[in-house]
Amino acid sequence: MMRVLMVNFGVFLLFCFGFLSNSFGQDNNGGDSDINSTTAVYIVTLRQAPSLHLFQQEAEVKNRVIEIIPNMETLPSLLNQNFNQEFTFRNISKSRYWRSRRSAIAQAHDSLLRNALKGEKYIKLYSFHYLINGFAVFVSSQQAEKLSKRREVANIVLDFSVRTATTYTPQFMGLPKGAWVKEGGYETAGEGIVIGFIDTGIDPTHPSFNATDTSQRQYPIPNHFSGVCEVTPDFPSGSCNRKLVGARHFAQSAITRGIFNSSEDYASPFDGDGHGTHTASIAAGNHGVSAVVSGHNFGSASGIAPRAHISVYKALYKSFGGFAADVVAAIDQAAQDGVDILSLSITPNRRPPGVATFFNPLDMAMLSAVKAGIFVVQAAGNTGPSPKSMSSFSPWIFTVGAATHDRVYSNSIILGNNVSIPGIGLALPTDQGKVYTMISALDALKNKSLVLDKDMYVGECQDDDSFDKDIIRGNLLICSYSIRFVLGLSTIKQALAVAKNLSAKGVVFYMDPYVLGFQINPTPMDMPGIIIPSSDDSKVLLKYYNSSLVRDGTTKEIVRFGAVAAIAGGQNANFSNRAPKIMYYSARGPDPEDSLFNDADILKPNLVAPGNSIWGAWSSAATESTEFEGESFAMMSGTSMAAPHVAGVAALVKQKFRKFSPSAIASALSTTSVLFDNKGEAIMAQRAYANPDQTLSPATPFDMGNGFVNATAALDPGLIFDTSFEDYMSFLCGINGSAPVVFNYTGKNCLLSNATISGADLNLPSVTVARLNNTRTIQRLMTNIAGNETYTVSLIPPYDVLVKVSPTQFSIASGETKLLSVILTAKKNSSIASFGRVKLFGTAGHIVHIPMSVTVKIASNQ
Repeated sequence: MMRVLMVNFGVFLLFCFGFLSNSFGQDNNGGDSDINSTTAVYIVTLRQAPSLHLFQQEAEVKNRVIEIIPNMETLPSLLNQNFNQEFTFRNISKSRYWRSRRSAIAQAHDSLLRNALKGEKYIKLYSFHYLINGFAVFVSSQQAEKLSKRREVANIVLDFSVRTATTYTPQFMGLPKGAWVKEGGYETAGEGIVIGFIDTGIDPTHPSFNATDTSQRQYPIPNHFSGVCEVTPDFPSGSCNRKLVGARHFAQSAITRGIFNSSEDYASPFDGDGHGTHTASIAAGNHGVSAVVSGHNFGSASGIAPRAHISVYKALYKSFGGFAADVVAAIDQAAQDGVDILSLSITPNRRPPGVATFFNPLDMAMLSAVKAGIFVVQAAGNTGPSPKSMSSFSPWIFTVGAATHDRVYSNSIILGNNVSIPGIGLALPTDQGKVYTMISALDALKNKSLVLDKDMYVGECQDDDSFDKDIIRGNLLICSYSIRFVLGLSTIKQALAVAKNLSAKGVVFYMDPYVLGFQINPTPMDMPGIIIPSSDDSKVLLKYYNSSLVRDGTTKEIVRFGAVAAIAGGQNANFSNRAPKIMYYSARGPDPEDSLFNDADILKPNLVAPGNSIWGAWSSAATESTEFEGESFAMMSGTSMAAPHVAGVAALVKQKFRKFSPSAIASALSTTSVLFDNKGEAIMAQRAYANPDQTLSPATPFDMGNGFVNATAALDPGLIFDTSFEDYMSFLCGINGSAPVVFNYTGKNCLLSNATISGADLNLPSVTVARLNNTRTIQRLMTNIAGNETYTVSLIPPYDVLVKVSPTQFSIASGETKLLSVILTAKKNSSIASFGRVKLFGTAGHIVHIPMSVTVKIASNQ
C-alpha cells in the first residue's frame, strides 16, 4: 500500500515507477510500495494504433476517394456503410459506428487477457482505446511478465501516483478593458468552449457553476460536446446543467489497491477536497459571484472565461492523491467527449525513467489529445526553486508556472513601544485608538508545571481547559505557530475557537523558528488576529513582551502584564505591490530530458500566470484547508492555481480562432507575453525557500518561459508558429534509442521516417539549445494571421553567443508564411546558461517575442 503524507500545502505520495518493453523489468531504486507487492496495477499498451489514429487514417482514405469520385452516391460501395460521413474528431462518441468500435476493442483486450492468463485471476480496471490502445489491469508480477511476452503487447508500465500541483486576477490581467471587450464583454467571454478539468471533482451547488450567470442569461448548448453526468446519491440528478455539462469520476486503480474510502473520497464527481472546485472556478467560474468568507465580502469573483462550459473528470482524491491509470482513463474520456481545452493541475511524483521523460502514459495520452485538436495545459509543479525541478516535460503540453499579482492582504500589530510588526491574517482590527494587554498562553495556564508535562504543545492554544479564563478575558492571547500547523495537527480555526471560549479580545501567533520553507496563506479570522510569519519579527514581539512583565522579587511570579498592542486588521487589500514575480515554489527549467538530468532542447515552463494567494470557489465539504472549512471561497497558492488562468485565456483564444491548432494557441499565448512588471522593471524571481523576497534576481526563461500571460495581446498575436503532430513524431524519433518506444506507444516505425529533428528544430515560439557545439542554425516558420505587415527584427544575444538573424526586416501578407533563420555561434567555452531574445516589431503594432536559451557552449577555436 502507498504511504501518504498530507500537509497543508500539497499532497506528497511516495511511489515507485517500473517500466517494461517486451522484457519485464522493475525499477529497484525506490521505496516499499507496489513494486514489492505480490500484485499491483499495470498500464499495458498494445502495438495496434488507438482508435483516434485509425479513425483519422480512415478519414484520410475517404477524403482521397471523394477527390477521385465526386458522385457521393457511389461512395457506400467503396466504404463501410456505417462510416460517419462527417469527419470530425469532436463529439465522436455519439456515432453508432464509434460505439461499436469501442466495444470491439474492449472485447479484444478481454480476449488477450484470457489467452495470456488462462484460468488465472486478474482484474481489468479500464480499456483505453481512443488516445492509446491498452488497458489497466491488477495482476501479479508473474502475470505481468507473461503479458509482456505477448506479441500484441508493446510495453507495460507499473501504475504510479500523481499529486495536485479569482476575485481580482482578471483585473490584474487586464481582462475587463482588454480581452473581454474584444470578445464582446464578460457576458460572452468563452461562450461555446468546453474546458475539461482532471482534478478532485466539483461542488455542483456552488453559484460559480449555476446554469444562469449573475445577469440571469442561459448558457447555450455546446453541440460538439457529448459528455455525460454521473448520478449518485451525493451527485444527484440535476447537478449538471448548461454550464457544468459533464461530470465523471475514475478511481478503479485506487479501489483495487484497497485504499479508496467512499465516505471520505466520494465515489462520484463530487469534490470532497476543494482543489477541483477551486481550479474550475478560476478558469471558467461565473462572473460576479460574491466571495464572502467569515462574514466579510472580499469582492466579486469571476473566471477568466466566465461563459465557458465546464466538464469534470475526477481522478484525484482527498486521502491519497491519484494514480496514472485513473488519470489516463480520464484523459481518454475527455477527448472522446469533445472538450476543447484540457486543464491538469496535477503532476507525476517522480521524473519518469527510461529513454526520455516524454515516454510515459500521461504524456503519450496527452500527445494523442493534442492530435485530436485539444489544447492541453498542465501545472509546472511546486518543486522549485532549484534548476531542473520541472514536473511537466513534453513540448506538446503547455506548462504553466506560478507568479504573484499586486494584491496583498497585509496586516500588522503595533506594539506599545511604537514598533510595528508586519503579519498576515484576514482578520478584524482591534478597536480604533485602543491598545490591549497581551497575555502569552504559557503565562495563563491553570497549573503550568502539570500542564506542560502533560502537553508540550499547549502554547498552540488548541484546548481551552488548560487556561485561566480570568487572566485572558478581554486581552490579546499570544499563541505559538509550529510545524504542527503546517502538518494539520493544529489549526488556526481551533485556536480562534479557544480564544473565543476564553473571552479573549484577539489572537497573536508568533512563528516557531523551525518553520522554514512553507508559505503561509492569509487565513480568515472572525476576530482580531495576526500571524507573524517571520521568526526574527517573532523574536522582537517576544522580547518586548518579556521585558514588559513585572514579577515578584521573591517568588518571580508575574504580578503585572505590561505589554500592550493594537492589531491593524487584514481584510482590506493593498494594490501597490510590485508584480508579477516568480514564486519560489514554482518549478524551474531547464527541461530534464531523462532521469540522468540531461537537458532537453525544449523550453519549460512555457509561461507563468497568477498562482499566489488566489481566491476561488470552495466545496461545501472541502477539507484540504481546515482554515476554509465551511466557507464557499478559499484563498490558495500553487502552480495548480496558475494553470487554470491560462486554460481560461486559451478558451478566449479558441473562441476567437475556432480553427487554431493547439500549437497555434500555444504560440499566441507565448509570443505576446509580458516581460516587465507593473513598475516597468524586469520581472524578478525568488531563489530560496527561506526569506524568498531577500533572494530576488531577474527572471530567466527557465523561471518564466516566454513571460507572464497577456490575455488581450494573445487575441491578436500577428504571427503564429505552428507545430504539427508529425513534427512531434519526428522529434520523438530523433531521440537516441527511442525507436522501439515510439513504436510501442504510437505504432509509428521511426525507421520509415523520412527525417528526424531535435527539440530545437520544432517550430516552437522559443529557441532552446542545451549544447551548442560551435555553430547551429535554427529555423522558424511564421504564419501571418493578421493584415499585411512589415516586421523589423531586434536582437538581444545570449552571453558568449554570437547571433545572426535573417531576414532582419521582412514584409508578410495576410495568410502568408515566411522563414526566419537564427544562427548561433559559441564565442567561448562555457557551461553556464545564458539567455537572449529575438523581438519582431510590426508596423501595425504587433510585437512577437522569441526567447533564446543556450546552456553548454563549445567554441571551435578553444
